[in-house]
Amino acid sequence: MAELDTGIMPVCEGDRLVGMITDGDIAVRAVAEGKGADTPIREVMTQDVKYCYEDDDTEDVARNMADIQVRRVPVLTREKRLVGIVSLGDMAISNGSGRVGKVVASISQPGGQHSQTGGSRT
Repeated sequence: MAELDTGIMPVCEGDRLVGMITDGDIAVRAVAEGKGADTPIREVMTQDVKYCYEDDDTEDVARNMADIQVRRVPVLTREKRLVGIVSLGDMAISNGSGRVGKVVASISQPGGQHSQTGGSRT
């Protein structure tokens, strides 16, 4: 991840997405719990992955990202094969910043199922 300068990577079996691993997953589910470098990725990755399809409308994808409070989602074919990852930055470049600003505001609200604690913060 450091070599690629990325904070997120898909985890696949063949061309099928089985999870995502983030720098946060490593920090919270591995390092903070005292797990070593030999810990299998499967033990610390996020398995409940939210995704979109390559032919989905960007407005719908942006709205979904806001609802589930994530900044990136894997992109799959209708046959569920991984073809990429779309980020808010990608959408900002292709669609202008107006909609993306609203999405970022929604995503940045405290809590949500994808927070580090897995629940809402109070």
